[in-house]
Amino acid sequence: MLRFIGIRILQAIPVLFVMSVITFTIIQAPPGDFADYIRANLMSQGNATFEVANAAAEKYRIDHGLNDPLVVQYFRWIGGVLTGDLGHSYFYNRPVADVIGDKLPKTLMLALVCHFLASLVGISFGIIAATKQYSWTDTILGFVSFLGMTVPRFLLALVILYVLAFRLNVQELGSFYSSQYGGQAYWLGWFDFNWAKLWNLIEHIWPVVLVATFGGLAYNMRVMRGNLLDTLNAQYVETARAKGLSERSVILRHAVPNALHPLIAYQGVVLPYMLTGEIEVAIVFALPTVGPAIVGSMSIGDVYMTSTLLLVLGATLIIGNIISDVLLAALDPRIRVGDN
Repeated sequence: MLRFIGIRILQAIPVLFVMSVITFTIIQAPPGDFADYIRANLMSQGNATFEVANAAAEKYRIDHGLNDPLVVQYFRWIGGVLTGDLGHSYFYNRPVADVIGDKLPKTLMLALVCHFLASLVGISFGIIAATKQYSWTDTILGFVSFLGMTVPRFLLALVILYVLAFRLNVQELGSFYSSQYGGQAYWLGWFDFNWAKLWNLIEHIWPVVLVATFGGLAYNMRVMRGNLLDTLNAQYVETARAKGLSERSVILRHAVPNALHPLIAYQGVVLPYMLTGEIEVAIVFALPTVGPAIVGSMSIGDVYMTSTLLLVLGATLIIGNIISDVLLAALDPRIRVGDN
């Protein structure tokens, strides 16, 4: 197993390198940079003429190496990443590592919560739908699955935001806590924890969790239903029934474990899927996570910030695939034997 994991990690290194090159190149492709943002900002405030603002922008480019060739800028950035220096964020005027350290844990925690709920509820609904095929229960769950896979997450988030803000007059949207708890401080109650504070957190993040979970839940339910229906018709399942085992035992002990293989393989992309779902909804609700940070940094040409965030999100896809490979290898020894 250790050799299997080592091979998967070594295979991921060139993929991550190519991903970093493509990411950095695409971000630099549009015209303009942060110096243009500085010039436009100076002129919009009436603090400088065009010549003065243009000179200030050019000086900024020279001081920060924005006029250097793209290859030079890339190796300066990737070299810093490899040594732990992620660069300086122009937009936040802070080290990129500090910004990511503040926002990424919140994003990952929300994504993991959504993933857990989507897997637990989706697989459970899939089992119920398969065992009650063509019933009203199956029809209703199928409709829910159809909505979850077709309705855009940002649209559902906008609908919920409209209802909360304009119909229910909910205040203090766009934060993890109410003002009495400091707004953004001590996320998840890691410090000075109490149940009232945890409930206040749930009241603020439930729309994000609901929307991001919905799509993953729908996919898990459809895949589980389809695979379980195929498994229930297998010969070994009929043999288990012929031996006198209860239907519950046949389903949970024999059919369900073998129907989980495609869902385990899906875990390779589910974390990035949940991350993108959380990012979309967080942008709509203006939560202080990675989503708004990416949008804000891209809009003003904050190259180091945007490149590092997208590289981290890409790394989660690679890590997710490695985890799914390991889980499949643990579940099915034939995969390890074939790899060796």
